[in-house]
Amino acid sequence: MHTAATFTHETVALDAGLFSDCEFRDCRMVYRGGEPPKFDNCRFVGCDWQFDDAAANTLAHLKTMWTVGGKAPVQALIKTITVVAR
Repeated sequence: MHTAATFTHETVALDAGLFSDCEFRDCRMVYRGGEPPKFDNCRFVGCDWQFDDAAANTLAHLKTMWTVGGKAPVQALIKTITVVAR
């Protein structure tokens, strides 16, 4: 667990990470599809988000669904994500 840490110009592995009161500045945030990270009261400034391995495969699958006529389920998923995040 990282508490009150500041990350600057770093590559941060997110899988199974626990971050509380952290600040990320100009970092590359990498999620590979494992256990989702948990963020509590964190701040992100100028970060890039990267999806590798299983996470990248999931995004590629959603893109395929979108292009072959599965636009509605993908949009419903996006709506679910944005409602939860509020």
